Amino acid sequence: MAPKIKITKEMVAQAAFELIRAVGHEALNARSIAEHLGCSTQPVLYNFKTVDEIRAAAYEIADDFHTAYIKPKEMDENPMLALGMNYVRFGHEEKNLFRFLFQTNKFGGMDVAALISDPNLSGVLDVIAGGLQCSEDTAREMFLTFFCVVHGLASLLANNAMDFDEKKCVKMLENVFFGMTAFRKGKADEKTL
Repeated sequence: MAPKIKITKEMVAQAAFELIRAVGHEALNARSIAEHLGCSTQPVLYNFKTVDEIRAAAYEIADDFHTAYIKPKEMDENPMLALGMNYVRFGHEEKNLFRFLFQTNKFGGMDVAALISDPNLSGVLDVIAGGLQCSEDTAREMFLTFFCVVHGLASLLANNAMDFDEKKCVKMLENVFFGMTAFRKGKADEKTL
């Protein structure tokens, strides 16, 4: 008799993440996870008390995946625009994960005010403030404006309300980004007159 494969908590969480990515969070239940793992539901529910606990564990994996996906590369000429386009691409290419992370409300739990005051954002704000020679408050305001446009584009793509045209998306993000920087420069020039 072949030994039984031990189903670990990590295996269940990873299977849940893979299912959400492939078919959406709506299809996630103990039976679908067990089927994906090739086992009964007993080991799935042995590792977690509820499917909501499994969703929470899968959310952490999805969040880490999203963070790695959108991170600008060192060779990117404009890290802010690269971050924005990576976020938009994520909405287009990873529709199920995007909706799970940002449109379920159950697991995101972070409103925009919390987002812009998140300590993890400090690195991004430092890049903006340094590159534009502005205060952290101005950088935070610019990030919020840019984020709202980027998130809107990604949401439209994730919900099939817009066709993905990379050149048009890049142009929209450039218009917003360079428009904000030109406006900020104009304000600074006015103060020196």
